[in-house]
Amino acid sequence: MTGFGGDAPDDLVRAVEAIVFAATEPLTIDAIRAHVGAGANVRAALETLASDYAGRGIELVRRGERWHFQTAADMAHLLRRDREEPRKLSRAGIETLAIIAYHEPATRAEIEAIRGVQISKGTIDVLMEAGWVRPAGRREVPGRPLLYATTPEFLAHFGLASRRDLPGLEDLRAAGLLDPADLALEIAADAGTDTNEVANPLEED
Repeated sequence: MTGFGGDAPDDLVRAVEAIVFAATEPLTIDAIRAHVGAGANVRAALETLASDYAGRGIELVRRGERWHFQTAADMAHLLRRDREEPRKLSRAGIETLAIIAYHEPATRAEIEAIRGVQISKGTIDVLMEAGWVRPAGRREVPGRPLLYATTPEFLAHFGLASRRDLPGLEDLRAAGLLDPADLALEIAADAGTDTNEVANPLEED
């Protein structure tokens, strides 16, 4: 292991650049520091790199507490023609992903209670295959059901730094993505009403 000191000397910046570039997944500062030494000012090096790459074809971005290189947003369209067309999510998949993102960690039963209908096993499988959802332990209740949560890849794909950047109810309503039935469920939940008593027209695809 090579040690680097100082605020962010050029050799440290270059080392951090190489480590993040070669990584197959976003890295935390601690993970980078494991390569360059505990005393290295990795955060300063990352901020220097982010500034250096600003406006370039690729950029260094932070997602939550992890850092990675990605194609600049305004250049992404140039690569889409060469990529395999991603599998489109069904309405059930979109709703399930949204519920997990806003309520994680959540069990299948909790997701179904919010949606008002059952979800097929394949729905969650598709989200896991996409890398957007992961198992997150088990709920300590009878049966110990699996919990599901979103992943750093989910944040990266949707351009979010953290779950705090998820749009709020007012944003969803303004965008026309919250219908009256959804609003009724939200009001019932806030009031402590059993959501199963509120009519919900959503149907499984």
